[in-house]
Amino acid sequence: MLDILIVEDNKEIGTLLCDFLRKENYTVSVAPTGEKALDIYDKYGAKLIVLDIMLPGLDGFAVCSKIRETSNTHILIASARTDKDDKLKGLNLGADDYIEKPYDIDILLAKIRGIFKRKYAMEEIIEDNIRLNTVLQTLFVDGKEIAVTTKEFELLKLLMENKNVTLKKEYLFNSIWGSDSDSELQTLTVHIKWLREKIETDVKKPRHIITEWGVGYRFE
Repeated sequence: MLDILIVEDNKEIGTLLCDFLRKENYTVSVAPTGEKALDIYDKYGAKLIVLDIMLPGLDGFAVCSKIRETSNTHILIASARTDKDDKLKGLNLGADDYIEKPYDIDILLAKIRGIFKRKYAMEEIIEDNIRLNTVLQTLFVDGKEIAVTTKEFELLKLLMENKNVTLKKEYLFNSIWGSDSDSELQTLTVHIKWLREKIETDVKKPRHIITEWGVGYRFE
């Protein structure tokens, strides 16, 4: 599932907003028409739709109405149409919020962060360029999904939940594999190595998974 679907026929605005959001670690797609937006949404879904009203072909009101037939995903209308009647129409069709163009990009980003914090905070752990979805058990690094095993995911989740705290090797091993596991402590070392290969820019100089020699590991 996409984090954000931007429905915007102005290519410059769409590209700019997309770049800003990807820097914030969101997975984003842009649709220049209402028809394309519905096609993308049907295929991938989205947690949030930033929706322009004035679109070629199917307008934003029609897109909003169509999506609301089957989904309660968050819809934020961003439009240059500022009349009260337009705002009421969008909200009555099921939009969750309405922001006027031209908007301050920082204000829009703050709105989006607030939406994700309120609606999805329990589902995701985000630190720097790393994002874990604890429901779907997916890992994203720099906005790209990275394949991980169940044990790798559980280990990284435990480390991220205890950010800046050094967890002893024995605690990590027992928490993930169980004290009665037939595996050996070396298994933990191997999984740490695999995780570093997936999330670190330079595995020889890791900046996220730090080794506390003789003790264990911590996430920074």
